[in-house]
Formats: sequence, structure tokens, C-alpha cells
Amino acid sequence: MRRHSPRFDSTVLPYGIKPFQAVRVLWNMTDCRWCFLAAALVLLGETTSRPPGWTQWAGPHRDFTSEATGLADSWPATGPRRIWSRPLGEGYSGIAESGGVLYTMYRRGDVEFVVAADAETGKNLWETNYREPYQISYQEAGNGPYAMPLVLGDRVYTVGAAGSFQSLDRKTGKILWTRRLIQDMGGTPMQFGYSCQPLVYKDNLIMMVGGRGHAIVAFRPKDGSVAWQKQDFANSNSSPVLINLDGEDQVVAFMGSDVIGVDANTGDLRWSFPHNTPYGLAVSMPVWDPEHRLLFFSAAYDTGSYVLELKRQGAKTAVKQVWKDNHIQVHFGSIIRLGDYVYCSSGRDGPKLLTAVNIKSGKIAWRERGFARASLLYADGKLILVDEDGNLALARVSPERLEVISKVELLKSNAWTVPTLVGTRLYVRDRHDMMAFDIGKAGG
Repeated sequence: MRRHSPRFDSTVLPYGIKPFQAVRVLWNMTDCRWCFLAAALVLLGETTSRPPGWTQWAGPHRDFTSEATGLADSWPATGPRRIWSRPLGEGYSGIAESGGVLYTMYRRGDVEFVVAADAETGKNLWETNYREPYQISYQEAGNGPYAMPLVLGDRVYTVGAAGSFQSLDRKTGKILWTRRLIQDMGGTPMQFGYSCQPLVYKDNLIMMVGGRGHAIVAFRPKDGSVAWQKQDFANSNSSPVLINLDGEDQVVAFMGSDVIGVDANTGDLRWSFPHNTPYGLAVSMPVWDPEHRLLFFSAAYDTGSYVLELKRQGAKTAVKQVWKDNHIQVHFGSIIRLGDYVYCSSGRDGPKLLTAVNIKSGKIAWRERGFARASLLYADGKLILVDEDGNLALARVSPERLEVISKVELLKSNAWTVPTLVGTRLYVRDRHDMMAFDIGKAGG
């Protein structure tokens, strides 16, 4: 199965030097090349021994899965070993990690903060703030921010609740440029705040902005200038995903009233499918099955889940609805695809059910109670769950059953943020606090 990962090297050595650059510099510095090459290899060995980071939304493959191994098979009744815990401030921004540094966002009043913290201690390395007034009527959801920072090279990219798209220096937190997606670009204002997570594709950052002529926009990371902007669709709270359809890279976006696919290089429309979600609250990210060319997407508010079959026909794409089920409604949680099955937390106001469904047929394999609306990760043959009531759980899933191995209540206020996994370190947050756990075999 082909995976589509961001095409960049996010490992940065001191002074912003990347590993391949370090080797080249040392090679050219002296005639004693073998000595310096050996030193470079030692340096690279120290760098690559660190587990791969979590630099973008949904992890290394933008699908909420990780190749991490060595996770504990169970936890004590008190939960996995807590490394540290700290207050953070209001918000649901995910936690990015790169090179032993965590990046996330929070709010105090009308001011949003971007923070870089030491992954070992949770203590701030730097903190940047800016005025971003934003308030929603549904205060249980809070006023954001909602989007996770993106770490790319020597920069961090953030999106505020009111649509401030910014680039910051990774070492100092200095703001290098700002694009106001709603005020300056005419993007779609949203009742529940801006939460699109940027997608890295080649030399661009692709964002859902919404509005006539710029529903999808590709920005240049260096200065925030526009590489291309296309389409007329209203925005939503979802984030774009990259798929490859018969050799063509497409960006799939779950917009406010439609699901669309555009050429990832130009933004030209390849297909669209109507899916009108009340309030534009399409939040979860679509899931792609490349083997069967099937796209799964789901929303709450009685709109339900769909699977589309996509087939390229020259410059166009044929779209066929395979099935629809109003009983499966993913509100904002992550969706995990393993083989022919997707696993998700279904439900909004009524019962919340962990659900397994066959992506090809739409047949529900099982539905289980026991968790409120939950966010999911998958690694080392195990499912890691955090639900909105603050329960952290470890489970195994298959088309036959859900096996909950360990479950403990650890978070106190709305836990709506998907956790971050780096090696055997799990980083979680609720509306006000951030914590780090060791979920490895020795620490669990």
C-alpha cells in the first residue's frame, strides 16, 4: 500500500543544519575526509536514534497511525507512568513534536499563545502571543485555538481560531509572516472557529480557506504568498488529505456542502460530491483506501457516513456512491482504517458507540458502548483512545471485536484533542492541561 507522507526532511541539527548538509560540509572542509566523515556518521547516528517526530496533523502519514513499537501490553490500574503534567490554558490545539520539542497553542481572553516546550520536562523554551479576538456562543466548546502547529524545517506554522495563518521561527518563536484567511482573503467565516490543519505538498502548504475563487489555496512556506487559489466552495472545520488516484496526486477536502478532489499541483477541480452538513460542521478528515479506490467520510447532525468509489477518466474523475449509513456519525474524532475496516467513535447527543464498519460493504461489524466521543490512534497492534470525559484507554480491535485492555480516568475537562505519540511517549491535553506519559513496556 502506497503511503503519502509530506516530502520534507524535518530533522534539523544545531544552527539549522540538516543531516545531509552536515555530511557535505564536513566532506569539503579538509583533505582528511574519512576522519570527518566518521565524525559525521556519529553525529547522524545520535540524531536518527531519536524516534520519528509528530510534525504534522494526524502523525507521520496523516492517518493517525504510527510505526512506534515497544508499547506496553497493559497498564496498571492507575494508568501509565506520568512523566509530567502542566497547566496550559484554554484550547484544543494538537501537540506537535520534533527534535525533543513540543509545539502547541492556547488562549487567554483575546490573546492566543504559541508555545514551544521541552518534551522531557514540559517547561517552556519560548512562548509567543498575539491578539486574536474570537468568541462563540456555544461556550462548552471554548474559543479555541483548535488547529495543531505544523513543524517544517526551521519554521512552525500555526492557524488561529479567527483564521490568522502564521509562520514562526522554530528556535525563537518570532512571527515571520501572517495571512488573515478571513479578513484579508475573504475566506468563509465559521460559527465554530477555524481549525484547518495545513497539508504539505511538494513546495506548498495547502489550506481550506473557503469562498469564491479560493476554497482551496496553496501557500508558499517562505513568505506566505499564494502559489495557486481555486474553487468556490464554502469552508468547513475539516482538513485536507492527499490521495493518489491512478498516478495523479489529488487533494481531497471535506468542504461545508461538498466533498471535492482537486489536482494537488494546480487546484483544478477533478470531482465533487454534495454533502450538506448543518453549520458547515464537517470536522473529521476523509479516509482513503487506495487498494479499492474507496473514500470514507462521516459527519454528525444526521448527515451520516458515505463511501465513494473514485476512478480516473482522463482529466476527470468518475464518482460513484457505494453506500451510505445515517447510523454512523463521526462528530470530530479521528478515524482509523485497518485493511477493509474503519474504526471510529460514532454519535453526538445520543449514545456514543465505538464502531467497526466494512469500508467496501458498509456492514457494521460491531458497536460498543463504554466511551464518550473519542479520539483514536493506532500503533504496535493497539488502539489508544482518549474520550471527552477524560478516559485514557488501551485496546485491541479486529473485525470480530473490541478488547479494552486498560482504562483510566486521567483528564478533567473536555478532552477533545487527538493525542500525540513519539516512540513510547504519549502527549495528551484537555481543555486546560497538558501531560506526558510513558506507555512503553518498562513504563506502563
